[in-house]
Amino acid sequence: MFVIFGASGNVGLATATTLRNTGYSVRAVLRDARRRERFVRLGCDVAIVDLTDANAIAAAIDGAQAVQMLCPVPAADPDPATTMMRTIDVATAALAANPPPALLALSDYGAELEGNTGITRLFHDFEERLKTIPTQLTLLRSAEHLQNWARVLPVALGTGVLPSFHHPVGKVFPTVWAPDVGVVAARLLLDAPEGGRGPRIVSVEGPRRVSVTALAETLGAVAGRAIVAHELPRDTWNATLLRAGLSERHAQLIVDLYDVHNAGRIDVDDRASERAYGTTSPEEALAQLVRRHAR
Repeated sequence: MFVIFGASGNVGLATATTLRNTGYSVRAVLRDARRRERFVRLGCDVAIVDLTDANAIAAAIDGAQAVQMLCPVPAADPDPATTMMRTIDVATAALAANPPPALLALSDYGAELEGNTGITRLFHDFEERLKTIPTQLTLLRSAEHLQNWARVLPVALGTGVLPSFHHPVGKVFPTVWAPDVGVVAARLLLDAPEGGRGPRIVSVEGPRRVSVTALAETLGAVAGRAIVAHELPRDTWNATLLRAGLSERHAQLIVDLYDVHNAGRIDVDDRASERAYGTTSPEEALAQLVRRHAR
């Protein structure tokens, strides 16, 4: 039995679907019972779990040969770092109490970094806690998800300007289509090595790197209008994020992350044991986002 936490997300759904399509038993772990039916049709066992409930997590992982775990950054939270760390504490304690033979954690590029790295620091802490669990651990670190650009699609399509915290907009950086991460995760779950010293660290990104300038040009081609990339001035970042509805502490996590990103520190860890690549191009990904936006 493969237990997939966050199965209704872009990554988890792709993992669960890939495993089921190849005949493996899957327990889909969801937070929202309203999403159950889709996974029942897929042939999954379904568990409804709050990640702050250690007993529910323990029940969900019972009998698992491998577990895919994530701790999402909470949305609409006044203090997302504190809330996420509380979730990490509960989840890792439950896993440590009954360790599965293999554990794959969804993490981020830059999670190896210490210090003030914003959201990435939370994934660093997540990884460090998981390293204490006696299991065959795989850390799957993904590049920036292209789905994140859906948040600014209305602005770009409506005004012809694609705003960005990436500076300069001509700099290339790694991205990935989230379902591709799930497909890679399924492969890693199936070939989890036995034994070994330390965690297996795998990075995953798309077939090629891209700049914000190129993303804007691609969006323009898909939408049939001119779209240009625009660097949002650093001193406007906090105010921009607050206007978007984020709490002050959440906004600061994002500001800190992009400061580190723009300093060139978010990339593949030199200690990564494997590099994986998705198959979805930026053009294909953005075309899908535009089609969804138009519905």
